[in-house]
Amino acid sequence: MNADQKLLSKRILSIDILRGLVMIIMALDHTRDFFHIAAMTGDPLNPETTTGILFFTRWITHFCAPTFVFLSGLSAYLSAKNKTPAKASLFLLKRGIWLVIVEILIITFGLTFNPTYNFVILQVIWAIGCSMILLALFSRISYKLVLIIGTLIVVGHNIFDVFPAPKNETVGLLLKIFFTASGTVVPIGSNHLVGVFYTILPWTGIMFLGYAAGKWFARDFNQTTRYRNLINFGALAMVCFIALRLLSLYGDPVPRKEYHDVFKNLLSFMNVSKYPPSLEYTCLTIGVALLILSISENVQNKLSKVLSVYGSVPFFYYVIHFYLLHTFLIFLFFLEGNTTKQIVQVPFFFRPANFGYDLWIVYLIWLFVVAVLYYPCKWFKKYKATHEEWWLKYI
Repeated sequence: MNADQKLLSKRILSIDILRGLVMIIMALDHTRDFFHIAAMTGDPLNPETTTGILFFTRWITHFCAPTFVFLSGLSAYLSAKNKTPAKASLFLLKRGIWLVIVEILIITFGLTFNPTYNFVILQVIWAIGCSMILLALFSRISYKLVLIIGTLIVVGHNIFDVFPAPKNETVGLLLKIFFTASGTVVPIGSNHLVGVFYTILPWTGIMFLGYAAGKWFARDFNQTTRYRNLINFGALAMVCFIALRLLSLYGDPVPRKEYHDVFKNLLSFMNVSKYPPSLEYTCLTIGVALLILSISENVQNKLSKVLSVYGSVPFFYYVIHFYLLHTFLIFLFFLEGNTTKQIVQVPFFFRPANFGYDLWIVYLIWLFVVAVLYYPCKWFKKYKATHEEWWLKYI
């Protein structure tokens, strides 16, 4: 391996380290959804009713989806370097369509265990799939166009918070799906619902910016310049977050509240909107992601190796962890004395609203699930590295 290849390897490792970190944290939120006693009945981010540890448990997972989407765009740029523009665009298009299908058929079932698919759940994989389809179109035109459009979407989409909702139902629904959805449920027939929890274009903007940042990780890009860019843009994003949050005039659909309590004010300050990802939310999360990328490039220790295992097979980990969590939920469901009459619940089968445990048990289950997934991820990482089947490119 020559010097350039070693340098590229380090850059990719830093991406896997960050991606592995957010994948592990992400599992905490899904574990909370399945197993916390108040997951179906309370808002962990409401400063008026939450506790510090519960707020943190939900808030820290805010960093996962945007970082995952951003790195998906970054990886798309690096992957395109080894293909012609036409082949790169076609691959993104096919993978985007594939991810939308996966969200509907595989992820939804892993979440709900409902074989009738009465409630289809569209989340981050759907958003990534739709964004890849759009990236396939715009990246074929020019890199600069992707950068410009990504910036305009991320900075400008909160303008829709200022205007009232359209009176036309169809226009209003399309606006929600593409820009403003925070949990839009669309009826499909009399017995089926589709929950659009990740609106498309704000996440597309984040992916486009990730694609633009991929240029910094190209083999011929100067390492010092890349480090400076990551530091400068990460710091700038954090400054923008603080300034926008203090002014509370633009950048989040729900302005922060003032309380006569320092702790509640702190929680309110940090409680930015994820659905859809507001400008303030994006500045905070992507700012931190860029700073972590800047410091993790040359990190090589046992922790970084463990994180890179999860981060090198994110799709595999993401799918499997839902099925493992839900299978464990079924075990505890019957262990608690529930019967088959209580299986059917909305949206998650085997998950009654009054079911669940204290937060410390949630943390134990989370650590157990992450630990169980380590060796399957390590095996699949090795399998991908030693096999060249076409379908591996889609997983």
